[in-house]
Amino acid sequence: MNRYLKINDNDNVAVAIQDIKAGEDLGEFKAYDDTPSGHKVALKDIKENEDIVKYGQVIGVASKDIVKGEHVHSHNMHTKLSGTIEYRYDRVDIEEKKNESPYKLYGYRRKNGKVGIRNELWLIPTVGCISSIAKDIVNRFRNTHNTEDIDGVYTFAHQYGCSQMGEDQEATIKVLQNIATHPNAGAVLVMGLGCENNQLKPFIEGLDNVDPERIRYFNCQDVEDEVSTALNYLEELYQTMRNDKREEISFADLVFGLECGGSDGFSGITANPLLGRFSDRVISYGGNVILSEVPEMFGAEHLLMNRARDEKVFNDIVDMINRYKQYFIDNKQVVYENPSPGNKAGGITTLEDKSCGCIQKGGTCIIDGVINYGDQLSVPGLNLLYGPGNDLSSTTALGSAGSQMVLFTTGRGTPYGTFVPTVKVATNSTIYNKKTNWFDFNAGICLQEKSLDEACDIFMKQVVDHINGTKTRNEDLEYKEIAIFKRGVIL
Repeated sequence: MNRYLKINDNDNVAVAIQDIKAGEDLGEFKAYDDTPSGHKVALKDIKENEDIVKYGQVIGVASKDIVKGEHVHSHNMHTKLSGTIEYRYDRVDIEEKKNESPYKLYGYRRKNGKVGIRNELWLIPTVGCISSIAKDIVNRFRNTHNTEDIDGVYTFAHQYGCSQMGEDQEATIKVLQNIATHPNAGAVLVMGLGCENNQLKPFIEGLDNVDPERIRYFNCQDVEDEVSTALNYLEELYQTMRNDKREEISFADLVFGLECGGSDGFSGITANPLLGRFSDRVISYGGNVILSEVPEMFGAEHLLMNRARDEKVFNDIVDMINRYKQYFIDNKQVVYENPSPGNKAGGITTLEDKSCGCIQKGGTCIIDGVINYGDQLSVPGLNLLYGPGNDLSSTTALGSAGSQMVLFTTGRGTPYGTFVPTVKVATNSTIYNKKTNWFDFNAGICLQEKSLDEACDIFMKQVVDHINGTKTRNEDLEYKEIAIFKRGVIL
């Protein structure tokens, strides 16, 4: 069995598939020192200041001389990124494939034309002050109702809705409005406190194309008993939606959000390219995909820019990247210091290393548009979304932008799930077997047993099952959370 994997013919480092011990005979050379699984090993002598190449891309520079067979990581390499970059549009020719989907999909077509893949009853608090009341109300309702004829009753706690200003307040309102009108909810109760910045009346007036039979709202300060008021409204909504039935839908009705968190050295070899294969197939079927995590595009953004459909989309990507860099600068943070301790422990050394693996989730298709944070997908195809790399904030933004499902790769493992079904994909078999209760799919099979295309065949069928109603791990465990991206001051 191969002990390491060379990803691209031009690479001067490879990735250890298993732990490599000093002196071990690796066929073409002997290991100079220990290299943990997922970490990089030098395939040749590399001089100080020479480029380190992985994925066929420069991922950093040697900080000292490196000998063939040596472990390559933070102790002997560093990022090559610094300062601002002048971008140029070098559009690559991409064949646009159109294929007929072989899968049968079923979902809930709402009155406004949107399609949900779940039929859930949601209670949305407009402000963090009432999140505990909302949880209590939902628990009381669930304890007195057998809701097996719908997909669940949930509320989503958050911290905001008050003491915010300007852009942050607008973003909070937009995200909560998008959740309140998300098609995975068959009906929604919006509950305010009454004195918050996120006032209930303009919030409701700002909702776009809602079915009045499927929404109720009130302020807790306006009624004597907010619990009984909410329970009565939930009862009305439940009776309205409980007989909803699935009907046949198509990939054109669906949006998939892509996320990676707790990445490791295998993320860019197994799980992320697997999602790339998935994305290309879905788009060929007429579906839609959203790629976000802007700070995890730094160092590989030029590869995305050259896939822009036209110069306008290219300029929108440039603006998205530069705005996020300016966000770092405005907050006096280092733009290119991104990999977390968990990333580094898993074998990722620099931001370029992380980014070249991260963007593979978006496959190889043309990029059709850019979505601002809080906005929703409007251009079909593959879109980029302005948003953070933080798992909680990013997945919430993906759901808010219209994704009915998030596909989430991780090499370190996480139990987290957002407010839409979150399909967790392990990058390696070790973490998958260790935390089977967290994961839905093991992309570690791509290292030994299956090709990426074979694994994608299996993965596609499983995702279709989840679309059609099979619960994901986060749904089984009822780990459904949201987090709103904060950029400014709190009063």
